[in-house]
Amino acid sequence: MNTNKKRFFIKFNWLFLILCLSVSAYAQQTQLKSELPANVENHKLDSKLMAREMPYRVVLPSGYKVSNEKTFYPVIYLLHGLTGHFNNWTDSSKLSDYNSKHNFIIVTPEGNNGWYTDSATVANDKYESYIIKELIPEIDKKFRTQTDRNHRVVAGLSMGGYGSIKFGLKYPEMFTLVGSFSGALGAASLTEKEVGTKGVIAESILGVYGAADSETRKQNDAFKLIREMPADKIRNLPFIYVDCGTEDFLFQSNRDFVNLLVEKKVRHEYRQLPGAHDWKFWDAQIQEFLELSEKFVK
Repeated sequence: MNTNKKRFFIKFNWLFLILCLSVSAYAQQTQLKSELPANVENHKLDSKLMAREMPYRVVLPSGYKVSNEKTFYPVIYLLHGLTGHFNNWTDSSKLSDYNSKHNFIIVTPEGNNGWYTDSATVANDKYESYIIKELIPEIDKKFRTQTDRNHRVVAGLSMGGYGSIKFGLKYPEMFTLVGSFSGALGAASLTEKEVGTKGVIAESILGVYGAADSETRKQNDAFKLIREMPADKIRNLPFIYVDCGTEDFLFQSNRDFVNLLVEKKVRHEYRQLPGAHDWKFWDAQIQEFLELSEKFVK
């Protein structure tokens, strides 16, 4: 096993255990919550691609419900991490409060453990196609959104950071800005040799990407997509934002990705600062990202 991948996997497993314990404790606390804030709504989409109802949550701008019907708003899609769900961003951070200073419609989709990728092994686990082909059109139809590329942003944490970067690379015509917080950017390169066959990590990675030489891996490897992208397409990419805490086990992987962005002359911003792979870091960074997003959607 490659030494770097082995080190990555060992750290990933330890962190995953800690996160599971944290999520479990947090879930018990959130059961006491009574109702959502007035500007936060739960919705469901009857997905044909997924062959089931898919929940999502929407954070509306504070003045949305009383604004003129001809007032339209930019949209940010925020993706959760592994073992997370569509409600994580609003339940684990103060996202709805932070958005009161802005005029974004924020959508938090359900991604389960699907790595925001169309599964190589499960026919109806099409998390990429669902978001791109069904959810985004649904949001544009159901809410007063500005539907052009210049007013649409996607970002996420950990698994969601990988998903948002990948969406930006594969669908540059749809997003003006993509953001990754503590992104698991090398996920598509992890094989059975690194993750084994048992446990949530292994089952999600192998279930989504399949065999080591699968087309699904090749088509969804963020490093490979950048490395092989011709200069004319690089010029049309959305602006890429990457941040990672210096105590995060994914720190070196993020630095490697940023070095590749520099090598390929991709427009980007990279921030590294003290912090771990946790909600304290992400709660702080989402505030910074909302401020950055304002500059791109004006």
